Amino acid sequence: MTRTEELEKRLNLLVKFGGLISTETNLNKLLELIAEQVKHMLDGDRCTVFLLDNETNELWSTIAQGMDNTEIRIPYGKGIAGHVAESGQIINIKNTYADNRFNNELDKLTGYKTKTILAVPLTNINGKIIGVFEVINKNTTYFDKDDEGILMLMGSLASSAIENAQLYENLSKSQLETIYRLAVTAEYRDQQDTAIHLRHISEYSGIIAEEMNLSEKEIENIKYASPLHDIGKVGIADAILLKPGKLTAEEFKEMKKHTLYGSKILSNAESNLLQIACKIAAFHHEKFNGKGYPDGLKGDKIPLYARIVSVADVFDALCMPRIYKPEWPKEKAMCYIKEESGKSFDPVVVEAFLKKEAEIFKIHDTLDGRTTLIPGMHRTPRNNSK
Repeated sequence: MTRTEELEKRLNLLVKFGGLISTETNLNKLLELIAEQVKHMLDGDRCTVFLLDNETNELWSTIAQGMDNTEIRIPYGKGIAGHVAESGQIINIKNTYADNRFNNELDKLTGYKTKTILAVPLTNINGKIIGVFEVINKNTTYFDKDDEGILMLMGSLASSAIENAQLYENLSKSQLETIYRLAVTAEYRDQQDTAIHLRHISEYSGIIAEEMNLSEKEIENIKYASPLHDIGKVGIADAILLKPGKLTAEEFKEMKKHTLYGSKILSNAESNLLQIACKIAAFHHEKFNGKGYPDGLKGDKIPLYARIVSVADVFDALCMPRIYKPEWPKEKAMCYIKEESGKSFDPVVVEAFLKKEAEIFKIHDTLDGRTTLIPGMHRTPRNNSK
């Protein structure tokens, strides 16, 4: 292949690269996609995408190929990536162990041999550093000037996509935090372990959905919408909600209205997540045999999300102490779920739940509701551009 043909091929790959990354809004998926494309286009063995965290003054990455997504953190100005971020200059090294900027501790830890490195800065539209691309060990010889130019072009395309994904993720987190705080408000009145209960409902529901082979988006939806299942409790009087003994028929009739209140609170929402939460709040007390409330829906007439949350909610409610009952051992609660298969619960949902017994029990025994405000979410390092 002539040099002209090679450059034309790379140009076509760059166009394809820009199209691939322009539609991905999930930051981790985007970074994985970028790393794989960079590795392919530059014929490198590995690629790491570092982003700048201004809160800690570090470069961080969970997208380090060959490292099983172990998070890496490098102080700003230290190591190859740190020097690139600080200087804003390309570093192209043909013999890493002869360069005093290279830290070989990671090689010692992993047994990997880093020979050549090409690292370029990632800058936003204002020219501010937001991260670093680092490609390791070109498979043929050394990284050359053409590689430097290609990687800089890829960086220009990637920077915009990365900032868009960060913005989207921050907006999503703001929405989820609002939802979760609303859920805590509803639950706080009748239980002291609010955060743990909501985390359990979220995690259990996600596990069931995954076992049932729902899509990744559907799993995410049920994890983030399920904590609002009892939002309608805000409309129930304390005399009923906090009653230590068994409710009278009239009191129970009033208690059942929390499903209607929840549905009304969440109705007509534009957010897809709140629309799902609305169905869960309305129908998570329906029973598979049609003897539940509020509408006596039967079988698959009950929305799937509600059928899943129903199992998660009942199991966790049984395992938690309440003002009107002591907690059940988790094994007894699991047996109850199994006994109610086909009656209170969808047999398919129960089967998925039972298959994940070990994982459910582990979460029950170890999950601390204080670990993070939003179920399943972790803090994304902030970049305000250095």
